[in-house]
Amino acid sequence: MLEHDVLVIGAGLAGMRAALAAAQSGADVGIISKVYPVRSHSNAAQGGINAALVDRGDSWEEHAFDTVKGSDYLGDQDAIELMCKVAGEELISMEHMGVIFNRDDDGRLGTRSFGGQRRARTFFVADFTGQAMLHVLHEQLMKSQVASYEEWFVTRLILEDGECCGVVAMEIRTGRLYVIRAKTVVLATGGVGRAYEPSTNALIVTGDGMALAYNAGALLMDMEMVQYHPTTLKGSGVLITEGARGEGAYLLNRHGDRFMERYAPSMMELASRDVVSRSEATEIAEGNGVDGCVLLDCRHLGEQVIREKLSQIYDIGLDLVGVDITKEPIPITPGMHYIMGGIKTDVDGLTRVPGLYAAGECACVSVHGGNRLGANSLLDTIVFGHRAGNHAAAVASDKEYRDLDIRTLVAEEEARLRGVLDRPANGDRVASVRRDMGVTMDRHLGVYRNEEGMTAALADVRKLKERYASVPVEDKGSVFNTDLIFALELGFMLDCAEAIVLSGLERKDSRGAHSRTDFTERDDENWLKHVLVSHSDDGPKVSHLPVVITQWTPEERKY
Repeated sequence: MLEHDVLVIGAGLAGMRAALAAAQSGADVGIISKVYPVRSHSNAAQGGINAALVDRGDSWEEHAFDTVKGSDYLGDQDAIELMCKVAGEELISMEHMGVIFNRDDDGRLGTRSFGGQRRARTFFVADFTGQAMLHVLHEQLMKSQVASYEEWFVTRLILEDGECCGVVAMEIRTGRLYVIRAKTVVLATGGVGRAYEPSTNALIVTGDGMALAYNAGALLMDMEMVQYHPTTLKGSGVLITEGARGEGAYLLNRHGDRFMERYAPSMMELASRDVVSRSEATEIAEGNGVDGCVLLDCRHLGEQVIREKLSQIYDIGLDLVGVDITKEPIPITPGMHYIMGGIKTDVDGLTRVPGLYAAGECACVSVHGGNRLGANSLLDTIVFGHRAGNHAAAVASDKEYRDLDIRTLVAEEEARLRGVLDRPANGDRVASVRRDMGVTMDRHLGVYRNEEGMTAALADVRKLKERYASVPVEDKGSVFNTDLIFALELGFMLDCAEAIVLSGLERKDSRGAHSRTDFTERDDENWLKHVLVSHSDDGPKVSHLPVVITQWTPEERKY
């Protein structure tokens, strides 16, 4: 029988950090990933990780206030305080594990400026920080001898008397289903970026954990808060790191003007991401763009800085659009990048389903509120992955394994998947449904939204769910059946997309990434609260929860 005290689903930064923490607490730990671990989407994080170090004249209070303000006062301030207090020690612990952060001329850890922050507190490894951290944590996991289920896909959570006590998972190489019993389960499956097209996210970012938890009874929170990154490559949506602007790159319109002077005169290109994205969208809509985009100009930084600190985007520019960023500006546009919402948890990663935890982008603690500050995402994964792993291990140490009817569980899931595989050809395709969903979400729940557009999106998503119920899977085999995996992922994304649209319709103000053309102002009197979505037999249910305010009273947000 396969069993572990703590079972972690997802092997990005949050999952690896949770697994390592649980293992160091003495738990028997397993970690499941649908791809080889260092291909997890944390690999794509470019810019850096935030921390306020006292010896730099910084303070956790300043970092926390910048985060609260960046969240447009929707972030829970108790959780934000906790994250910012421990940021320094988590950063140093990553360095001690072996992450080789860039250093300044004095040999100390180097920093760069990032959007929405008054100090340069972003520590980085050139423009591939996530990759560097991911590889180091993978080495630590190998050293700790955590059991790794690589290229396995979780199809369902197992609940007994309302408690999560394991999963049913498919070994993709063979198509065989297994039950893995666990005393506690930690979801660290990332965001849901591919519910949108285009997106900066990898094709594997399909909301698996969010949908699994939602259908198991967990709450989804702040799902309307979808972040559009200001600098994604025109056409492909590939991310161009905020680190470029942190090093001093300019945003230009077709007249060569640094247009951010008009929108955020004090912070310019380093205003918060939602502000910069809206500014770009406005410039383009007013006819000041260049073929539907604006320009990012790095030329004045010099070739040495670009080669040393921005080498990845230098290569991206050459490879994908034939632009040498040392010699000419690169065309960029706002693009879907991150979801601030997710599975509602407390600061220890606990959901309302006993035995079930979540951490990283799939979770909503909530430290990002209406808008995440750049480089707070890697911090979130490390801090709350660590806490979730510790707590899950502690709870597991006092529990016994549940008795499970493994044969029945496997047989039921085999029958469900066989039903998907046996659907007859009807001219439809998983890829077509997925494309239509992505286009709808980008059109109606992008930088700007309104009632009419979101109502249309809800109708579209529900029609797509009807199509999904009969969409065929062409590959009927068992070995590496990626057609079947894509179909299951699509089901997860449609559940998340519906929650995003419902939450957007519910929130009748403009706050952070949720910018409505029909409710243009932030309304603290009525909407200083989270939007929750829960699953029921009668369909999704929407409710609310107050925002936690500790020491920072909401005020007008200016940059």
